[in-house]
Amino acid sequence: MKDNSQQLWIYDTTLRDGAQREGLSLSLEDKLRIAYQLDNLGIPFIEGGWPGANPKDVQFFWKLKEQPLSQAEIVAFCSTRRPGTKASEDELFQPILSAGTLWVTIFGKSWDLHVTEGIKTTLEENLAMIYDSIEFLCSQGRRVIYDAEHWFDGYKHNPDYALKTLEVAAAAGAEWLVFCDTNGGTLPHEISSIVEKVIKILPKLNTGGDVGKSQIKLGIHTHNDSGVAVANALAAVREGVQMVQGTINGYGERCGNANLCSLIPNFQLKMGYDCIQDEQLTKLTPACRLISEIVNLAPDDHAPFVGLSAFAHKGGIHVSAVERNPLTYEHIEPKSVGNLRRIVISDQAGLSNVLAKARSFGIELDRKNPACRQILNRLKELENQGYQFEGAEASFELLMRQALGKRLNPFEIKGFQVNCHKGAEDIVSSLATVKVTVKGEDILAAAEGNGPVSALDAALRKALTNFYPAIAQFHLADYKVRIIDGGAGTSAKTRVLVESSNGQTRWTTVGVSTNILDASYLAVVEGLEYGLLLESLAINSLTASSYSL
Repeated sequence: MKDNSQQLWIYDTTLRDGAQREGLSLSLEDKLRIAYQLDNLGIPFIEGGWPGANPKDVQFFWKLKEQPLSQAEIVAFCSTRRPGTKASEDELFQPILSAGTLWVTIFGKSWDLHVTEGIKTTLEENLAMIYDSIEFLCSQGRRVIYDAEHWFDGYKHNPDYALKTLEVAAAAGAEWLVFCDTNGGTLPHEISSIVEKVIKILPKLNTGGDVGKSQIKLGIHTHNDSGVAVANALAAVREGVQMVQGTINGYGERCGNANLCSLIPNFQLKMGYDCIQDEQLTKLTPACRLISEIVNLAPDDHAPFVGLSAFAHKGGIHVSAVERNPLTYEHIEPKSVGNLRRIVISDQAGLSNVLAKARSFGIELDRKNPACRQILNRLKELENQGYQFEGAEASFELLMRQALGKRLNPFEIKGFQVNCHKGAEDIVSSLATVKVTVKGEDILAAAEGNGPVSALDAALRKALTNFYPAIAQFHLADYKVRIIDGGAGTSAKTRVLVESSNGQTRWTTVGVSTNILDASYLAVVEGLEYGLLLESLAINSLTASSYSL
């Protein structure tokens, strides 16, 4: 660890602020899984929700009492007391105290507009609400983080009053004062200027000197409505704040919150701050992707640091340069954040791409091998027909193994037929029949599904599972369709990407045809074949070593 001046405290609010994202809904089990994942990642503060706001949040804090986190502080969240009441008598705080957390984050109004128009009270009463609420929680043995809601808007409109709300919170016993850009409308240069001014006006808040009943430190909480939440948090830290609040993958209401998956590597690898341990930082990418799975939102492939494409190289010149020295096109080492370098295969590829991609499959190819040029030419021919291998690497590996005479070909499809029927109450069902040859034996199988692709997949599984039991563990994880040449009308080509999984690994295959069922069939069949290839490689331990051709 560096000296304490280089320590940054990361505060995760995915389970509360992040859960306010439109289309995101977390079950109790989801929240617990995410909390344990964040704890394992080394996040020091995890905001669990607002106890009392709903039964699920109450149960969440109870469950964590039964099976506590290993290192993180779990934090309860709430507002100041209501106008015209006493904090000790306000029922709002009873669930907060019952949650049993050492730390409580409480938010109050910094913007006089919100005081008079939002909660319809006086500026003096708002100050009393802040003081009384924090003092009461401290009297009950709680340590308080004060989120100054709409801080920057409040400071711009009435700086004297905004500063007064901070002074009151500090005097009441808050240990952290957090500047919140709640509307997300402030720009980085404004963040820097305002934070700098506040630190100069209230020097004791920055130095940790005694103010009121505790030593005060400053934090930042930014939203992404102007697309600069990460930049705003970086700017505030440069001016001296020591706590950064944000969410995994930038989840949050409207346009989201500051993305911790971008902030943590920037702070730790670029600015020299300690956020989490280096070995924990290498778990960042897997953690972000796992949490994406838990919340049932597709991960952003182009996200900085943790995206699938963050260290992907497509142009032949780029690939050749990265092979010689990764610094030519990579700003950090991918493995430092748990990510991997990827060589993308497309019609822009050169031999360097093919050779590098082969190595990623455990295949060492000599540039002089005629198969290299054969693979490259076939790749460009298929992409000209509408295939897209940069998003379907499993299909490309099968193509490569075909050219090298190393494709398993575990079965052969002789034909298929799909029928759809719309019956009573507009219920649509599909029936697929497939004829497959496996190990010299012809198999005819039929199965139903709620759609033609589902039925086709089920029929193939039915035909093959007796021969290859591993197929029972495979399932379709995603299905994407794109019309390639829309101007051709109903005769347009369709590209289908199918993502398959065996519960541990995911892979994507592609099919292209003027018939959407045929395109789907091609992608589904290759998905099953690639899954069997992975099974074979695992059995023969070929994944741990490479072979030369």
